[in-house]
Amino acid sequence: MLKGIDPLLAPELLKVLAEMGHGDTIAIVDANFTAATLGRGKPLLRLPGIGLERACKAVLSVLPLELEEGPVAFMAVSDQPRGYRSAVQERALALCDHMGGAGHERCEAVERFAFYDRVRNAFAIVQTGEMQPYANILLRKGVIDTATGL
Repeated sequence: MLKGIDPLLAPELLKVLAEMGHGDTIAIVDANFTAATLGRGKPLLRLPGIGLERACKAVLSVLPLELEEGPVAFMAVSDQPRGYRSAVQERALALCDHMGGAGHERCEAVERFAFYDRVRNAFAIVQTGEMQPYANILLRKGVIDTATGL
């Protein structure tokens, strides 16, 4: 255990987050996501029994979000009106705003197959135990502002 570090951030996950560079993306996906297939050749970390919101909270406690170019993308729910967000997505996006400064206007809904393409280019995948479909999000790493430490 480390002081001040969320206990959900196991050494392997902390290592991956530290190795990511500015602009790299981490995918945090639900239990039904095809993570092993889309993540071939990249780190795949599993958080069974942990929901999307809790996983995002842990990751955002140490990961600065990109503030200029698309910091957050999430999988659009199929067969729903444009702009629809599930309750799970709303809570995760609220965390991105609260903890990372990425307001809703800077969070992009991405069609399912286009989201899969983005995951193929992600640095790593964290697969949660979230059972809600479409509970998948991409976080783009930013830089730490030396003036504020954020």
